Amino acid sequence: MTGVTAARTFVVARNPEPGSRLPYLIRLPLPDGPLVLKAREPWPRTARTYCHRTDNRWPRDAEVLEEVPVRVCERRGVAVDLVLDRAREHRSQLVFTRVQGREAIFWQTPRTAARSRPGVRVPRRRAAGRAAEELEILIDTRERYPYKFAGKQARTRRRALPVGDYAAKTLVDGSLNFLMSELAALPRAAVTVEDRLSGMLKLEHVQPGFVAELLAAVQVRYPSVPVLFCESRPLAEDWTFRFLGAALAQAHAERSAAR
Repeated sequence: MTGVTAARTFVVARNPEPGSRLPYLIRLPLPDGPLVLKAREPWPRTARTYCHRTDNRWPRDAEVLEEVPVRVCERRGVAVDLVLDRAREHRSQLVFTRVQGREAIFWQTPRTAARSRPGVRVPRRRAAGRAAEELEILIDTRERYPYKFAGKQARTRRRALPVGDYAAKTLVDGSLNFLMSELAALPRAAVTVEDRLSGMLKLEHVQPGFVAELLAAVQVRYPSVPVLFCESRPLAEDWTFRFLGAALAQAHAERSAAR
């Protein structure tokens, strides 16, 4: 791997192979060893980017264009989830499939995945037994309509969160997969849905069986991140409050046990 560091970084370079129709190389630091691919673009900004396997050796004369620390790079089923440690253009996924009997690798972001499917348009008990301490809840600055947690033993504060927020995430266009890949890297995470499961199966222009299959696939791929159907916004807000309180109490207990 001459020319790049051994750290857990994502690397983009020019492909030194003359006349190649895939002018870039990308290096993915998978836990079982780096994966080197040829790519049509250095990042899938406007459309899904086609990639192709190499012999997995990094060329000595490759001109490195970019090297970014990695937060998540994990193989999950037929996909590799890649989350970079930067503010923009940080979340993507590489999907391994077969086209006419041959392997095809497509690199996509939430935006390009959505574009590839153009037709798809409370109880008052305190949380986790907290007798006196007020629970401080951070809300992502991008959330336009945040929960207020009114009447609960909680205060809220705005902050730019690296993972997760209260904004609606869509399932059918594939963007939920990208969010789940980041949440799965956290010690504790969950997704709440302000609707019943039956409501999800009544979406217009989408076959109910298709939605059910997508939900099942997401939960199987990311078993550590439960998806909760909370029927209404007040119930979802209440459950979120209790989940965060329980998670904080568990973190305190684990810290105390480790001392």
